[in-house]
Amino acid sequence: MQFRQKALSKLQSPEELDLPVRFARPQGRFVLAVTVLVMAAAGFWGFTGSVSSNLGAPGILTRAEGSYLLQSPYSGQVTAVLAEEGRLLAPGAPLLQVATDQGERTVRVVAGGRVTNLVAKTGAVLTTGADVATVERVKHADDPLVAVLYVPAASGAGIRAGALVDLDVESVPRQRFGVLRGRVEEVGRAPQTQAQLAGFLGDTRLAARFAGQGDPVAVLVQLERSSATPSGYRWSSADGPPYALESTTRVTGAVHLPAQRPVDWLLP
Repeated sequence: MQFRQKALSKLQSPEELDLPVRFARPQGRFVLAVTVLVMAAAGFWGFTGSVSSNLGAPGILTRAEGSYLLQSPYSGQVTAVLAEEGRLLAPGAPLLQVATDQGERTVRVVAGGRVTNLVAKTGAVLTTGADVATVERVKHADDPLVAVLYVPAASGAGIRAGALVDLDVESVPRQRFGVLRGRVEEVGRAPQTQAQLAGFLGDTRLAARFAGQGDPVAVLVQLERSSATPSGYRWSSADGPPYALESTTRVTGAVHLPAQRPVDWLLP
């Protein structure tokens, strides 16, 4: 076999073995150096840096002891309504007058509190066990509000007492007044059934809404007070809304979870 002279001329002779060999161009060495630096910085940040995250959850503004649903112990027709919505009643205070087969009977509140929803009206016909009112368990009109959030049971373990919470209040435009500030006071130890939710909220429909994705864990949020705002609570804006907050207002909370190292996401 014969080789072309041009091809043979490109072969280096044995006498040129001591010449230096170029492994990479300067541009290649620069790219390699940058890649190594970036990987080193990413590894350092992965072990020493931190990433924060929030957990969103629906909830409601209420009093710490919640509400209960008052039901009529009698069957008959309502002849008189003896209290108004928003009124603070003592334990055993009369609420309705009902005409029954045995004569006039009085429906009384079981525990003292504020009537937040009066279902029964004058002339309404009641059956035994019919819902007549929702009563919020409160002793004084100026008792502070709290927020109760309902989070999936699997997420409750990641919430710590004292964690910051931002509350988007349904009745307050966020674009104008911002969010309500609070801190986690307590995290429930066990998931709550729909019946347990209804027993605390005094509202079966609301309980069904919160239990729609499974039995949740209740997170009690203490609202931060402020004497400088009309509502009496601290907001992300300077003043917040120019009116008081109402109990039973729905909220959406963003719980600030503990910061984590990025490498923790990769470790089991």
